[in-house]
Amino acid sequence: MTTATHVQPGVRELVTFRVGDQDFCIDIMMVREIRGWSPATILPHAPKYVLGVINLRGSVVPIVDLSARLGLGPSVPDDRHVIVIAVIGTQATGFLVSAVADIIAVDASEVQPTPDVTSEATRNFIEGVIVTRERMLRVLDIQTVLPKVAETAEAS
Repeated sequence: MTTATHVQPGVRELVTFRVGDQDFCIDIMMVREIRGWSPATILPHAPKYVLGVINLRGSVVPIVDLSARLGLGPSVPDDRHVIVIAVIGTQATGFLVSAVADIIAVDASEVQPTPDVTSEATRNFIEGVIVTRERMLRVLDIQTVLPKVAETAEAS
């Protein structure tokens, strides 16, 4: 694993971040921007992990509490939290995280499969695991973390 500079074939660039005391990462190509926390406008009957929406240069963007969505308990956002704006298809969504750490480049062979002992929900959210000397990173499949329209309707 190296710090990202020039990406070669078979190498993925990932943005690493913390959710509570856990380390995760997502593909850098999904990330549009990283911004500081700003309070969201609450939406009635939204799932508990949807904090609300923010105005991002004229676009309404939903904000997902990634800790709550991953089953790690709800976050209490403050000025130290950041929002990772990811684009999935045409939808921009903000994910509340504790802190963004860095950008890394890893060979695809360094991403190990999610162990079979985890729940199906975990396997759906986690694409794989990267083990380093300092930490263990879970690679999120951010597309599965994004709330589905059907889930939002069921929550109301």
